Amino acid sequence: MTSLTTTIGGRTFDNCMMNAAGVRCQNKQDLDALVASSAGAYVTKSATPQKRAGNPSPRMHTLPKGSINSMGLPNNGLDYYLDYVIDDQRKRPDATNFLSVAGTSLEDNLAMLHQIQESEYTGFVELNLSCPNVPGKPQVGYDFDRVNTVLDKVFEFYTKPLGVKLPPYFDLVHFDQIAAILNQYPLTFVNSINSIGNALVVDPQTERVAIRPKGGFGGIGGASVKPTALANVRGLALRLKPEIKIIGTGGILNGVDVFEHILCGASMVQIGTQFGYEGTPLFDRLAKELREIMNQKGYTNINEFRGKLKTFDD
Repeated sequence: MTSLTTTIGGRTFDNCMMNAAGVRCQNKQDLDALVASSAGAYVTKSATPQKRAGNPSPRMHTLPKGSINSMGLPNNGLDYYLDYVIDDQRKRPDATNFLSVAGTSLEDNLAMLHQIQESEYTGFVELNLSCPNVPGKPQVGYDFDRVNTVLDKVFEFYTKPLGVKLPPYFDLVHFDQIAAILNQYPLTFVNSINSIGNALVVDPQTERVAIRPKGGFGGIGGASVKPTALANVRGLALRLKPEIKIIGTGGILNGVDVFEHILCGASMVQIGTQFGYEGTPLFDRLAKELREIMNQKGYTNINEFRGKLKTFDD
């Protein structure tokens, strides 16, 4: 039997595929649907300390090979998601899931992590370092000194399994620099990538931008970001210490895309844009397609090919 089982931080997941934060995971109904699906786990909508309505509409626009969005972190607030994952943990003590947090300041993130640390929740937390933070500053993930500062302060008190979600990097030296920082800390995983930020889509008929927030600037997701996502998964896999596992996110439409992410070094994959289009049946389709590829190649589990991408120098 072809197994899609994977392990992160000593926790085992029956399926290496799950949703990405931000899509179909904002309320209890969304999360209940994910629990009932064949996904290996779920991640909650990135939480802020209080409920947020997000940016004005239109804030998402469909593209031929993906989407552009500037959602503005609409969510129900940390209490809502923490209550949900704690309740789920009581019902399914053997299951591990992901609670995503994305404060708009360092103080917000520290306050939320203190609350989680003091709670009974024992699952994974995904700290989103790829959202705008301090006005006039870049995303935290692009400010390497600030990443250091954030993680220093977090690990002064936080002892539960923690990972970070990163923006895409576009220079090899940036892979070196961010990996050197992340390797200093007891991180369980990194999630790479978030959307490619500050793109612009124009409607030539109306001669207007496609979305309202930020003058039309937004993040690109979907099929067109896959080469960048694979480069980031591969670049980090070659540099991070083995105990920091990689969750690959970006451009996954089919089983081949999942296979490529794992081949580049991902232990798990998250799907955002395509999950938004298809809903939970997506996970059954991807699992079937990935198993077909593995059977054709003679692989019985994902560890037999994970991170084993070949180059012309091998």
